[in-house]
Amino acid sequence: MAKRWCLRFATLLAALLSATAACLDVGFYDRTCPSAEAIVQQTVAAAFRNDSGVAPALIRMHFHDCFVRGCDGSVLIDSTTNPNNTAEKDAAPNNPSLRFFDVIDRAKAALEAQCPGVVSCADILALAARDSVELAGGLAYELPAGRRDGLISREADALSDLPPPFFNATQLADSFASKGLTVEDLVVLSGAHSIGVSHCSSFAGVPNNPADRLYNFSSPDNIDPALSNAYAFLLKSICPFFSSQFVPTTTTFMDLITLTKLDNKYYVGLSNNLGLFISDAALLTNATMKALVDSFAQSEATWKAKFARSMLKMGQTQVLTGTQGEIRRNCRVVNPPNATATAGSHQVVAESGSSGFNNGVAAE
Repeated sequence: MAKRWCLRFATLLAALLSATAACLDVGFYDRTCPSAEAIVQQTVAAAFRNDSGVAPALIRMHFHDCFVRGCDGSVLIDSTTNPNNTAEKDAAPNNPSLRFFDVIDRAKAALEAQCPGVVSCADILALAARDSVELAGGLAYELPAGRRDGLISREADALSDLPPPFFNATQLADSFASKGLTVEDLVVLSGAHSIGVSHCSSFAGVPNNPADRLYNFSSPDNIDPALSNAYAFLLKSICPFFSSQFVPTTTTFMDLITLTKLDNKYYVGLSNNLGLFISDAALLTNATMKALVDSFAQSEATWKAKFARSMLKMGQTQVLTGTQGEIRRNCRVVNPPNATATAGSHQVVAESGSSGFNNGVAAE
């Protein structure tokens, strides 16, 4: 029997009436598309062999998907001109930092060739993130599936829901709590900063940038005192302020200890004032968060076990199931009104004509 994972979540209506349960299943595609998980895994592995940056990018993409309208694949939808809509992927927290949408496209194309209209883009992204965790960190876990794809993707939602890299501890905790995630989940998932790179603009150098720790911080020398002096010097050499060499899109690795390995060294570095973002350093300003940082710095096994659980929990945030949403045939666009992708497509027809298109965590 397939394992069933149910996460109870409240909506405004549910708060007034009753809670709803969104259930996902391990082995969800065993009968309808038995090779689904293998196809995604093979696609991600091939991309990873070519560029190890694929792993942090897909983990981050999944996080940014789940934090905006839930894990519904809405981050994959392209902006449109008719009707005019700027999608999540083109919001400032995502563009140009989100990368490797083409990996999801390739997985979707392979799945459509074998099992047309069966596997959702939301599940493909969740599976790709899970596979990225294994490739970069050697951590494997079963992932329940059954998510369906959302019909709405708006820049404004990304701007309002994604925690920026200058949040303090309270703001971070509140942001995660709004998605049903705990302080422990926050600290655990921040460990994904063990891999990937960040743009200079997420921690330095442009006027009135609240994320700047190097040039405009409120301190005597304009440098964040929570940042190691040696690290600040290094970052300034990478992101020189207002010089001809300064390019906001220049990137640097977020973890100086193990650049491309998903492990607990993020916490080791953080404990030595080597956290890249204001939001990283913020984890040391709260007693509960700091205790977790210290624990994970001492035990990689403890962190990895909790990381898998927190990824599973995040992956069930406000999911669409059953006949909600749709199964997109192309992850970049919602299905046309006459699409017959899967059961429940009659609901897609009704919703795709709605007002939906009328309108951190910083890492990559």
